Amino acid sequence: MPITVSVNDRIAEILFDVPPVNAFDSATWNSIPALITEAARREDVHCILIRAEGRGFCGGVDIKEMQKHPERITLLNRGNYLTFKAIRDAEVPVVVAPHGFIIGGGIGICGAADTIIAAEDAWFSLPEVDRGAMGGASHLSRMLPLHKVRAAFFTGGQIPAKEAWRLGAVEKLVPRDQLAAEAHAFCAVIATKSRKALVIAKEALNGLEPRDVDHGYRWEQGFTLEMYMHADSQRARDAFVETGKAAEF
Repeated sequence: MPITVSVNDRIAEILFDVPPVNAFDSATWNSIPALITEAARREDVHCILIRAEGRGFCGGVDIKEMQKHPERITLLNRGNYLTFKAIRDAEVPVVVAPHGFIIGGGIGICGAADTIIAAEDAWFSLPEVDRGAMGGASHLSRMLPLHKVRAAFFTGGQIPAKEAWRLGAVEKLVPRDQLAAEAHAFCAVIATKSRKALVIAKEALNGLEPRDVDHGYRWEQGFTLEMYMHADSQRARDAFVETGKAAEF
């Protein structure tokens, strides 16, 4: 199974393993929300941990699918939206433990979560402009200051985990080979708490946020669809699939 769920010691671990780069197609994205929601509703689960195997945490969406089937954009949009919303709406805290690259949809997963424990080799990127798409800034804005988000979005540049930690987005930086153990140790502390208290605390903290990240992301997705209708969008995807680089305009 490319995505598995296991429960031990009150911690539900959701593990990504979709070679080669944990980039998910529309069907995979649409399968994730139920996994998260079902795990969060279990009485024996006090905390959810999301991590991955492979070269990086998440390569975002499967650009090859979108190149061949741009008409699936609304299906993909729905899977992205529901995945990030499921994480934020989960009854219990969600901790994400990324390593390597965190791109596109990977940003949404991290930005929707409650806490990030990152490997020292991790880096964040939103190359949407270079892929003929939009989206992701709403969730990156839960992590980083406004101008940092805009600089990253306009350039498609990488934000090292050390910089994200400096700016307060990452709770803890650890060596790559210690990531799983450190993330489990952090979740274990949460798992000792009253489940009822955690559920109430999660709802209360969500309600305190100054902006609705889900509404913000839906706003962005409208522009994603608009971008997909433009010829430059297909040109960007073709260039990436054929050369691995951004198209020049």
